[in-house]
Amino acid sequence: MDMKKYYHLEGLDCANCAAELERAIGGLEQVSSASINFMAKRLVLEAPEEQYEAVLERTRATIAELEPGVELTEETGDGKRRAKQHTHDHDHCDCQECYECSACEGGGSSPADSGERDRAYLREQIIRIVGCAVILVAAMFMRDEMSFLSELLMYLIAYLFIGYDILWKALRGIFRGKVFDENFLMSIATAGAFVIGEYPEGVAVMLFYQIGELFQHYAVSRSRRSIAGLMDIRPDYANVLVDGEIVTGAPEDVEIGDVMVVKAGEKIPLDGVVIEGNSTVDTSALTGESLPREVKEQDEVLSGCINLTGLLHIRVTREFGESTVSKILDLVENAGSKKASAENFITKFARYYTPIVVGLAVLLAVIPPLAGLGTWGEWVYRALSFLVVSCPCALVISIPLGFFGGIGGASRRGVLIKGGNYLEALARTEVVVFDKTGTLTEGKFAVSAVYPAGGGRLDPAQNDPAAASLLERAACAEVYSNHPISQSIRAAYGKQPDETRVTDVTEAGGHGVSAQVDGKLVLAGNRRLMAEHKIDAPEIPEAGTVVYLAEEGRYLGAIVIADRVKPDAKRAIADLKAAGVKKTVMLTGDADAVAQAVARELGLDEAHAELLPGDKVDQVERLLDGKSAKGKLAFVGDGINDAPVLARADIGIAMGALGSDAAIEAADVVLMTDEPSRIATAMRISRRTLRIVKQNIVFALLVKVAVLVLVAFGLSTMWEAVFADVGVSVIAILNSMRALRVKKL
Repeated sequence: MDMKKYYHLEGLDCANCAAELERAIGGLEQVSSASINFMAKRLVLEAPEEQYEAVLERTRATIAELEPGVELTEETGDGKRRAKQHTHDHDHCDCQECYECSACEGGGSSPADSGERDRAYLREQIIRIVGCAVILVAAMFMRDEMSFLSELLMYLIAYLFIGYDILWKALRGIFRGKVFDENFLMSIATAGAFVIGEYPEGVAVMLFYQIGELFQHYAVSRSRRSIAGLMDIRPDYANVLVDGEIVTGAPEDVEIGDVMVVKAGEKIPLDGVVIEGNSTVDTSALTGESLPREVKEQDEVLSGCINLTGLLHIRVTREFGESTVSKILDLVENAGSKKASAENFITKFARYYTPIVVGLAVLLAVIPPLAGLGTWGEWVYRALSFLVVSCPCALVISIPLGFFGGIGGASRRGVLIKGGNYLEALARTEVVVFDKTGTLTEGKFAVSAVYPAGGGRLDPAQNDPAAASLLERAACAEVYSNHPISQSIRAAYGKQPDETRVTDVTEAGGHGVSAQVDGKLVLAGNRRLMAEHKIDAPEIPEAGTVVYLAEEGRYLGAIVIADRVKPDAKRAIADLKAAGVKKTVMLTGDADAVAQAVARELGLDEAHAELLPGDKVDQVERLLDGKSAKGKLAFVGDGINDAPVLARADIGIAMGALGSDAAIEAADVVLMTDEPSRIATAMRISRRTLRIVKQNIVFALLVKVAVLVLVAFGLSTMWEAVFADVGVSVIAILNSMRALRVKKL
């Protein structure tokens, strides 16, 4: 059995290095899977349980060899995702014992440490940049007054002052066999400029490279903070009532059954039930809904929501590690482990791109001068400029950042996408298949009519004896079922049936139930159930779900149950078609007349009724065969009853899954509200994210290829080469940050 654990990689600041490290760890013996999320600085390591310690040691050794500045720390706390939480205000927290806070950038260290590292890095870089610029300008102005050695010394001082860390990393990389990283390429290019006498250019290129690195560091840090801000729903503390006094502690320490006190303006730390008080609760962090929700005694409330007005006493129903907020954060933070094809392509592309460009640079430096097409100095300079362009960091950083931003932004709109691969598939969806009950309809059933055998239509509200007798028999047969239809029948009956009268209850999926009521066999279900028992059941001329009843082989009558279409279902279908979905289909086990009525009302392209779970899979198979090769099929259901169909579809979407563990586990995309219109929102977010990713790929490759060609023909210098490397990285990162902006979507 495999064991999966999560680790923080402190000091991991190079996206290309992260890709190489992921590849190296994934290739270790006994490693089942290894995934590194550069944005979250997280390693997810999976290996056989009995071999895990040995694998972890090999992993640590690999990190020490390839990235000695990176520290590996296991994330603990809830057993999956976090280290110890702190319970202080983020704006005033200086506690050194704090290990991690999701709202503070820096991962496995305290917020104070993280902020201080950023400030120290900024101070150091500014001092070096300004100092190098001053020495460089002075050397250029005093050039005619200095001797050759004095001039060389000044340029060398400026070069070492601004680039000593790059040179040291390059030297260390050579001894570790990492020849083709950006530090080595930049060191060779700038040191080569000194060798051929281009001192000012060697210093200037290193200077502008460091300025670009400063902007890149700022852009990535800002992106991390923005994503952390989107996910700032994790509670920092919990006020628990103990012997009449309020005790403040970590949410992880609160147990099921404890009573929490949540004041106005505070986050609800754990899932629970209100036992005292009433208030309005802001659920926007979980669902994206702008309107607050009223809560009162006996109402369920979820962690991560904000109590807006009154004082609430809440009895805890789930431990912190199993709470809604923990599951949501776990999904979003680990979505980076399921990479889209674009991310995998870039990772593979980078492996071959840089060595090929380095090989071309060598040929560029040697072949033309040997052929008598120019001087060695001229062609070596061009080759050195070639090396500056060759680092693929613009792609390796910006592509995962774009997907991570899209997933984080979608979560703020109440849409949980479990990975970049699902976000990419959602953007290519051509066919959307819906379950009916609870998805397009409200799933709130009510008995609308009763048809006794040999009689006409009766209104259940008129208390007719014939209707009451039929409802009583049906309520007894359905006494043990939690299906919405069963609940509506019991509600119409108005009493709780005596369970001692009912025995031998058998439920047949897609057909109905049979039970011994007062020693007589009672059947309650659809016409197929009646046909199996050779009972004639007439067609009921009314739209709705029809439950037929029979006793001891004798037909008793039928009950019609109506289900209302959701208010925004029609708009959802229209939005999907406007978004480019080619076909919308509804599958249901309900009667054909009901299905066709709903399909006409909503504008669906197809509706297939009276289907068993296996029939639904067959219909999905047919639709999969009919779509294009690149197109995807999404199935939208409740994530529980439709597991076989969810598994067969390209993308399984669970609707209205707020607080539903089974739905969150079953689906690839989880909508936290009951609004089907969120599906079109999710598709718009995914398509916009893919556009941003493609823009970065095309922009970076075009600029790099253009500059490489210009350098080869002597029409470009190292200055343009630096822009093609660092400048393109900064622009691509800033473009990727647009994926976080989803309010207009």
